[in-house]
Amino acid sequence: MKLANELYKILDQVNSEELPVGLKVPGSFSEFLSDMKNNQDGAKTFAVRLKAMMEYMDREVKRSRLAEQLHKYFAATSIPKGMHCLSLRLTDEYSSNAQARKELPPPELLHLLSDNSYHHFVVASDNILAASVVVTSVVRSSLQPERVVFHVITDKMTYPSMHSWFALNHLSPAIIEVKGVHQFDWLTRDNVPLLEVFENHHGVGNHYHGNHIMGVNVGDSPMIFASKLQARSSKFISLLSHLRIYLPELFPNLSTVVFLDDDVVVQHDLSPLWEIDLLGKVNGAVETCKGEDTLVMAKHFRTYFNFSHPLIANELDPDECAWAYGMNVFDLNAWRKTSIRKTYHYWVKENLKSNLTLWKFGTLPPALIAFRNYVHPIDPSWHMLGLGYQESTDLERVRKAAVIHYNGQCKPWLEIGFKRLQPFWTKHVNYLNDFIRNCHILEPQWFPQN
Repeated sequence: MKLANELYKILDQVNSEELPVGLKVPGSFSEFLSDMKNNQDGAKTFAVRLKAMMEYMDREVKRSRLAEQLHKYFAATSIPKGMHCLSLRLTDEYSSNAQARKELPPPELLHLLSDNSYHHFVVASDNILAASVVVTSVVRSSLQPERVVFHVITDKMTYPSMHSWFALNHLSPAIIEVKGVHQFDWLTRDNVPLLEVFENHHGVGNHYHGNHIMGVNVGDSPMIFASKLQARSSKFISLLSHLRIYLPELFPNLSTVVFLDDDVVVQHDLSPLWEIDLLGKVNGAVETCKGEDTLVMAKHFRTYFNFSHPLIANELDPDECAWAYGMNVFDLNAWRKTSIRKTYHYWVKENLKSNLTLWKFGTLPPALIAFRNYVHPIDPSWHMLGLGYQESTDLERVRKAAVIHYNGQCKPWLEIGFKRLQPFWTKHVNYLNDFIRNCHILEPQWFPQN
């Protein structure tokens, strides 16, 4: 006991001291023991070298974890070869096959695109496979698929391939419309000032396309590093990412729509969403501040905003509850009576003026401000988040959720996707489809047993 107490005293002393400069650090514990035996060093030297070795190993572990997050980030932002092939083949089909260019929906059904007695869904995506899973899962889960109208919006480059896919893969009796952003007359620089701002602001290109390692501290936890990398994703300056803020103008004849992200899967009939009384609010959304999971369901405004900035500190409450994008019910009539879009533009511009320091990442933070006092909380069972963050997600809860959301880096169409969570997504992919087979997009071979 006396020996142990003496050792504790020496360790405490060494812990409060700086390590000698240039001290050689053993490469392994075996080497450490061998050196100590050979040199017959005293207890103080033992403690110093032990501390040096522990700090060295700690730095190496952190470096490897940061490297893992960096590799995962690049894997998450890359386009798999098979999906790139799918887009190219479908684009070629659009140019050579009249069936791939046929009007969607057919002329006799065009009037249904603005019929408010139908259930209108919107998805904005440049990912053909992901968009197809969203639409297919909605139609399969619907108790009245003949009342489903889907508005698929994509960018100009992806439009031919996206149109080809839905023209050649019928989801009757649902109504499918595919439009490119270039086909909306309303989407001009006068109406969408963000377009010019993103293109011309000097800091935007460097922030989203520059060196992703700059500004990263070695002491950052892997999770903080991952969030910093996510903040650098160029998708946040894509018009498709901001498109939902223009829904009332893009669909002037519609009163209610359900907007879905392209990384969700619908598992139950969503028609009851149209029966929810939003009590005059604009946005029906699941709140994300009342769960115990700090990564997904325990988020307040402090999670997203930089409260050391005076503009944020003076305007916002750090304890205010956050809510989720991904599955939202929008009352467009109520929305048209507000200044939500103007507020959204203002805060995006303020963030650019502040060198992108007002919030941490994404299109959600400006929406959290713009929709303040316009959000009606809906039951969490409608929208389960986090399937792209946590492999340990409870499978029974996943099965019960109406909409599951693979938000996070580990998308189900990527190699880094969580194997036990992939089947909920892959079951909506037709791996026998000629285009999918010819592009060698293969069904995962390993599935969870429970």
